[in-house]
Amino acid sequence: MQLVLAGDIGGTKTRLALVEVSGTQVVIHREHSYPSQGHAKFDDLLADFLKDTDTHIHAALGIAGPIQGRVVSTTNLPWYIDADALQQRFGFLSCNLLNDLEATACGLPALQDNDLLTLQSGAEYATGNQAVIAAGTGLGEAGLHWDGAQHSPFATEGGHASFTASNQLEFDLLCHLQKQFQHVSWERVVSGMGIVSIYDFLCDYRKTQAQGDLPQKMRNGDAAAVIATAALQNSDALCCETMQCFVRLYGAEAGNLALKMMSRGGLFIGGGIAPKILPLMQDGEFLKAFLNKGRMRHLLEAMPVKVILNDRAALYGPALYAAMTAGN
Repeated sequence: MQLVLAGDIGGTKTRLALVEVSGTQVVIHREHSYPSQGHAKFDDLLADFLKDTDTHIHAALGIAGPIQGRVVSTTNLPWYIDADALQQRFGFLSCNLLNDLEATACGLPALQDNDLLTLQSGAEYATGNQAVIAAGTGLGEAGLHWDGAQHSPFATEGGHASFTASNQLEFDLLCHLQKQFQHVSWERVVSGMGIVSIYDFLCDYRKTQAQGDLPQKMRNGDAAAVIATAALQNSDALCCETMQCFVRLYGAEAGNLALKMMSRGGLFIGGGIAPKILPLMQDGEFLKAFLNKGRMRHLLEAMPVKVILNDRAALYGPALYAAMTAGN
């Protein structure tokens, strides 16, 4: 049995796993999750995971940030990760860095039917390029080029493209955010922090304040999760409007990505938020915004749209990549 090291490094949490790979099948033998903000350097976290482990293995890490050769400075963490330095320190047979959404894209072949929820079936036997979009701590986007025989994943930083408004409310949201940030990207609205930003904007826009025990819950926990839960329970009108706006913007940017990638083979929605708000993703607002592209609507209607339910997809990708590297 040969194991590989796989990593999913995000702004909120980092997951590391020792994984056995056979073809596109993966079996996780050991996995641990760390709070990313609790560690000054990634190396120390990795050392903790690998203690008492034979590190004469292949490794691949999916990281939220733009990979430059074999190094990366993480976008939402103060970490600098160098693949060559890691390989030398830990004695890996190989060590590769992938963008986190590129990693998720690499993991798609390992997913089963029950790992996916279909929002739109699309055309029968749809084939072609694919795309992945994932809102979590930030907003990630990736493409998969179809050459007629196989898909080749590639990274993008599309989540940092400029946010654009499609109605007056969204334009006012943009103006509100421009007072805080020099550049307002899609990540500023379609992410966990985006949910909070939309909520804060709506409090100001509607000239109201959080009601009941919401302020305390938001201070003591994950504010975005508190807002989403209140919307799912239909217990707070402002939270409901916030999540409706969030889902609409998520769909709009997913449609933008699908057109730019010409993802006839499907659009996959990853990240930690979508599986937790499935009723909101399924109520029609996401698809309405996704399809609202004028003369190109017919192209989008033919594209399958699926939510990734398995939160280990971002681990599967690095595992498959590490195993592929081992075969070279």
